[in-house]
Amino acid sequence: MAGLVVSGTQVSYVGQDCREIPEHLGRDCGHFAKRLDLSFNLLRSLEGLSAFRSLEELILDNNQLGDDLVLPGLPRLHTLTLNKNRITDLEYLLDHLAEVTPALEYLSLLGNVACPNELVSLEKDEEDYKRYRCFVLYKLPNLKFLDAQKVTRQEREEALVRGAYMKVVKPKASSEDVAGSPELHYTPLPSASRELTSHQGVLGKCRYIYYGKNSEGNRFIRDDQL
Repeated sequence: MAGLVVSGTQVSYVGQDCREIPEHLGRDCGHFAKRLDLSFNLLRSLEGLSAFRSLEELILDNNQLGDDLVLPGLPRLHTLTLNKNRITDLEYLLDHLAEVTPALEYLSLLGNVACPNELVSLEKDEEDYKRYRCFVLYKLPNLKFLDAQKVTRQEREEALVRGAYMKVVKPKASSEDVAGSPELHYTPLPSASRELTSHQGVLGKCRYIYYGKNSEGNRFIRDDQL
């Protein structure tokens, strides 16, 4: 099948512009696949994923999955990446994951409105992101990594005490707001250097990292990774 790459128990079907998981993919690979990469497609639904009951890793970056996302029960899944989709309702997603992925330890939601940081909205800051992490860890206390950052003992303790009060409210946007709002582009630069007319040098530091196969070339790398 064109576009399909199989290596042992790893299955990749990347960049095929599919809107749903092909039936033959589950039929041919579902019984042995432990890692499934469906990134850079046009997925709006995960119907058909139920054929992959033994999955341990699931990569769904750069699709069109929204708040109606439904996963089947995946008791062995420990890694899930949903970077750059259309997820806005964080609490619904976390409650769903707690129910269907009890072994989840690695989760990444960068590039979704549900993950508030300066990469998706100029109105968000470091404190918004910290509150988000606290709430996620309150809902999913077994996570070891969130958005490619290791969960610290301090974060875990704070989530136990304050996590219930850190709920990230789903943003409400009217049709006028959606139509009239300018498109925001990802940039690792601080706000002072985003204006094209500003030529003053600015030194910025970004803590957010995005890992994705076939990424557009934007890599966010911490000092300790150099």
